[in-house]
Amino acid sequence: QVQLAESGGGLVQPGGSLRLSCTVSGISVSSYAMMWYRQAPGKLREWVASLTSSGLTISADSVKGRFTIDRDNAKNTLYLQMNSLTPEDTAVYYCKGVRGANQYWGQGTQVTVSS
Repeated sequence: QVQLAESGGGLVQPGGSLRLSCTVSGISVSSYAMMWYRQAPGKLREWVASLTSSGLTISADSVKGRFTIDRDNAKNTLYLQMNSLTPEDTAVYYCKGVRGANQYWGQGTQVTVSS
């Protein structure tokens, strides 16, 4: 059974940092394309960043230079380091694994940026 479990969300002040984790079981983060998405209240879910199985990373323009996606193959865990957070980053953050026709989502973790 494949499971993706996000953690690390919470309340942070503008300008602060958070590191999200996505603990994966049933598949290997090193053999799947792994991604982070987010969904703000009243908005569609949007893509944030991707990490390919070969290690290439790409991120959305809205987070470029502030967010970093990486993984720990030994822990089978995906991360999203988020710096210089703004209220516009408030959302539920989801991780996703994709390989071919297979795709798996986590349940999400809430990130709230507010003073």
